[in-house]
Amino acid sequence: MSLELGPYELRLLTVAGCYALPVLGYQLVFGHAGALSLAQGAFFGLGAYATALLATRWGWGFLATFPASILVPVALAALVAAPVLRLRSHYFALATLGIAQVVLLAAVNWTELTGGANGLAGVPGVVFAGVPVPRGWPMLALVWGLVLAVMLASHLALRGRWSRAFALLRARPLAAAAIGLDEGRMRLAAFLASAACAGAGGALYVHTLRVVSPEALGFPVMVACLAMSVIGGAKHVLGAPLGALLLVHLPEWFRFLDLYRNVAYGAALLAAIVLAPSGIAGALARALPRRAAPAPKPQAPPAPRRPRADEGPLLAIDGLAKSFGGVRALDGVALSLRPGEILGLIGPNGSGKTTLLNLVSGFETPDRGAIRLAGARIDAMPPHAIARSGVGRTFQTPALVEEMSALDAVSLARGKELVAARPEAMHFLAEVGIGAEAAAEKVGRLPFGLRRRVELARALALQPRLLLLDEPASGLTAGEREALGNLLRRLAGQGLGLLVVEHDMPFLLGLAHRVACLDEGRLIALGTPAEVRRAPAVIAAYLGEAA
Repeated sequence: MSLELGPYELRLLTVAGCYALPVLGYQLVFGHAGALSLAQGAFFGLGAYATALLATRWGWGFLATFPASILVPVALAALVAAPVLRLRSHYFALATLGIAQVVLLAAVNWTELTGGANGLAGVPGVVFAGVPVPRGWPMLALVWGLVLAVMLASHLALRGRWSRAFALLRARPLAAAAIGLDEGRMRLAAFLASAACAGAGGALYVHTLRVVSPEALGFPVMVACLAMSVIGGAKHVLGAPLGALLLVHLPEWFRFLDLYRNVAYGAALLAAIVLAPSGIAGALARALPRRAAPAPKPQAPPAPRRPRADEGPLLAIDGLAKSFGGVRALDGVALSLRPGEILGLIGPNGSGKTTLLNLVSGFETPDRGAIRLAGARIDAMPPHAIARSGVGRTFQTPALVEEMSALDAVSLARGKELVAARPEAMHFLAEVGIGAEAAAEKVGRLPFGLRRRVELARALALQPRLLLLDEPASGLTAGEREALGNLLRRLAGQGLGLLVVEHDMPFLLGLAHRVACLDEGRLIALGTPAEVRRAPAVIAAYLGEAA
């Protein structure tokens, strides 16, 4: 592109930069947190209106209006965050769309303040210390300088641990909570940051055009932010400016088609999505050769202090009950588990085994009863807090992100930056029998048995006092089951308490110190493996006469 640009071309480039800012924010809440917010256009328009009102009605200068234009949408985002961020998928999208429509209606109908459908004209340009920043190259440099600053800040904030934490949150939210990640705080931070970036973009937008109208709050602005994010690359910082530049200029390139330019515009957007589903920046990233970082030498973290067997039960469950609609999943279950003990949990499908693990993990809240960990009540705690208090968890199917390396999957559980966490993560991977070569491999390329070991290593990386295992031997070969049994016995010997749900009876009965059997939500047997195996109620409900 020649540097001999006219005023119109410079204005288009400046407007593209103004859009790149809300798109950078939208990448956080949509691309990384995985929440389809439809309020980004409203936040953009609020920033524009705040600048216009403060500058035209009260004579504020840029150094006062600009931070205010960021704070106004952030304040609205904080106000609606508590009810809105609890919602999932399309419910969240509809709620944020409703917020955007309320803001738009207020701008249209509050004529005395906003000028109604006519908007506000005569917005002054940017003035620094009495020196005006004229349109053209100076304004272009200001806008894109801020874009570059936000890009750098976003890159620094999301590189390493946080990008992987968001990836786990998007793909496996239960697994994220099980290693202590607070989904609510992460989504809130992304939502507020997206509002801040949108407000900044709106402020510069109104300084560029010198006028604001309800169109700045309209749904087309939201659609533009979404399209720019998707086409540019929702998970790549470079995607925001690429998407903004492309979509601002694309209608201009098709202007010669006259009546058919909108058709060509839509076809071009569709082609971009089909040919580059991860966006332009994502396609560029895949094209560039990337070498996986070598696994570091294992480094054992300080050993945790675990309760002793003579200090009382590690896990105490008393009168636990849970119903789902008219189905009673658990009915008055009482169990205890000592430090260093392996307690097996058996029963037919639908007997309440996984529900019991979910209650102990905090993924479900009991209707009545109490759950204590080392004497402290945990039944009212959120799952991420239970994980941090010393409860590790694996799932029936390994809950891992296929595109993440095994090393990074385990590093996330250490709660520190990856550079410091990786040597310690390598220690836990080595403890479950995974070497450096497999640790550096993407999880999706590992055999099923190794993926189960990675998930176990991730749970161990929490250095828990209690480990909940949901069918850990499922899908393993005979040799892998034997190695797993030896590992679990060694962990129990270190004082770790294990609650194991398993259908492989030869594996579990040879492993557990005690076994509990559930049937229709009730505890029907508890004792040594031999005692439970011979219990008539267990034979009738689960094992059968052949057992």
